Amino acid sequence: MEKVRRLRAMSSLCRQQAAYNSMNKWKLLAEAEYWDHLADLELSSDFQQYNSLPATQPRWFE
Repeated sequence: MEKVRRLRAMSSLCRQQAAYNSMNKWKLLAEAEYWDHLADLELSSDFQQYNSLPATQPRWFE
């Protein structure tokens, strides 16, 4: 999850820069979308790994 946070932070930085840099606004917004896409892929991968783990009973049922 730390990697997802870092990727989202990169996206946020690109969006902030786009707000102040009108000459490169569309390039920076496209880069922000790229970082968001990478974060989505990483999050999806995390969930797939979590869902593939064998189900175990929570401790409170013991």
